Amino acid sequence: MPGASLTVEDSVLLVQLTDSHLFAEADGKLLGMNTCDSLEQVVELAIDEQPRIDLILATGDLSQDGSVASYQRFRRLAERIEAPARWCPGNHDELAAMREACRGSALMEPVLEIAGWRVVMLDTLVAGSVFGMLRNDQLELLERALSEAPDHHHLICLHHHPVSIGSRWMDTIGLRNPDALFEVLDRHSNVRALLWGHIHQEFDSWRNDVRLLASPSTGVQFAPQSEDFQVDSVAPGYRWLRLYTDGQLETGVSRVSGIEFEIDYSVKGY
Repeated sequence: MPGASLTVEDSVLLVQLTDSHLFAEADGKLLGMNTCDSLEQVVELAIDEQPRIDLILATGDLSQDGSVASYQRFRRLAERIEAPARWCPGNHDELAAMREACRGSALMEPVLEIAGWRVVMLDTLVAGSVFGMLRNDQLELLERALSEAPDHHHLICLHHHPVSIGSRWMDTIGLRNPDALFEVLDRHSNVRALLWGHIHQEFDSWRNDVRLLASPSTGVQFAPQSEDFQVDSVAPGYRWLRLYTDGQLETGVSRVSGIEFEIDYSVKGY
């Protein structure tokens, strides 16, 4: 917990929106769920619950069909939250379309400083693949970001999970070179947390002194500890993170209520 002398005024509040899987059409469905409608409800919940949001983190798979229209739709819906935002891509994303929808903005700038913290957004996309990789340019970006700001606390964001989550099918499609990531992180003592999406479920653990966090999708959820692909019945949600100037972090997950849908298992995988 933060030190007794620190207050909310000594902190910033971040909201993570991830794995929205939007379509060009507003009525597009993934596994039976209208993903535009569920994202709208999650955004409204965040607005209702959080009196002040300082930054939005969108950690990949914002689109299901890779269309410019789907990214424009995500941007419009997320902009109902009056805060700056940063995006990184996931395995379903199409970089060219994503960049087109972000043109004229800072949405895809990978490094942001806020209240004594540095937030670094990494690209793990491997075109045509479900698993992720950190290319050399991304590892160099991370090393540079950490080295240039040794007095800042760092939050590192990516799409693919770099550790096992205990789900056999998901663990085969995570980050393929986690050792390269941790080799960089282990050289620096200023990393406070890793944050990712992809797994459509909550995850909260530690590696050394670094918090490891993953979050619900704003749409369909996946069942934890599952051997094979399995959809969960829990509701869509978002993660909030309160970052304190002394490097402490508070976080939690909040979910919407009232969403009912029939799982369409005729779609194999996601």
